[in-house]
Amino acid sequence: MTEPEQPRYTREELEKVILGEVPGLTSDEVAAAAGVTVEQARRLWRALGFPDAGEQAAFTAADLNALSTLVGAVEAGAIDFDTAVRLTRAVGQTMARLADWQVATLSARVEHLEAGEEATGSRIGSALRLADQVGVPFETLLIYSWRRHLAAAVGRVEALGAAEEDLHTYDVTVGFADLVSFTALSNEMNEDRLADMVEIFEARCADVVAGRRGRVIKTLGDSVLFVSEDPVRGMEIALGIIDVIGNDGRLPDVRLGLATGSVIMRLGDVFGPPVNMAARLTAVARRNRVITDQATAALLPPDRFDTRTLPARPVRGFGIVEPVAVRLH
Repeated sequence: MTEPEQPRYTREELEKVILGEVPGLTSDEVAAAAGVTVEQARRLWRALGFPDAGEQAAFTAADLNALSTLVGAVEAGAIDFDTAVRLTRAVGQTMARLADWQVATLSARVEHLEAGEEATGSRIGSALRLADQVGVPFETLLIYSWRRHLAAAVGRVEALGAAEEDLHTYDVTVGFADLVSFTALSNEMNEDRLADMVEIFEARCADVVAGRRGRVIKTLGDSVLFVSEDPVRGMEIALGIIDVIGNDGRLPDVRLGLATGSVIMRLGDVFGPPVNMAARLTAVARRNRVITDQATAALLPPDRFDTRTLPARPVRGFGIVEPVAVRLH
């Protein structure tokens, strides 16, 4: 007796489950219904991270609702259109990375389902089931997490004492953690092992940073950029990363650079001389050691930390610099 044929699933079905409906509106129709020009609608769509759809019916009622809501905020005078575009770009870039991360994380679960007794005969079939089971809980978590981070971000504006004339400028300690010999190691490892190593590195750094009230700004595979409101906690983060990464024989050694000063925070990133200095100092640091600039070293209590000024040397973009090696008593 032959086995019943497994149902075939398509990518369009998966997209319908995720979006909740089949796209049926064109750019012209969405723009007209929202009361904006086609170019304005396309500008926001590009800011979200998607290419122009041309004359294709690529939009849903949810797309129209989102555009109308944003346009309503502009028409009410809450924000201007350029600000709406910047906010849309911030959301788009963040959500694109989150979506890639989510899919990569759940792909292993899809493979597991397809290897088990409940296999559908198609990875898309298991993805459909997983999307139905995980979608709503994850969406709830997403909104909850956003509100929590929004509250924390608003609190930082006050806590960091941002200048009244420029609410984007703050005085912070910037840290840069860099894995040693990552390029050579990545050429020797298979893809799965390399991905596991990067995930472990990023996860452990994130735990250390959050546990000491810092904030991860971004990860770059072999490096992590973080900030702290206080130089002492910034140093504690750096030493904590060495403790969990540099002293783990299964992972490469790590080098840390710290610098303190004024930075600009925009779209979740930080810019300014301390960011560049922290990154440059990792090239000076020995394995599993922390190197700081003079500004950071001067703010560390001498009863807790030993500081040693290293020989002056040229640092790209900063001229001749005297870095400082720091360790606990």
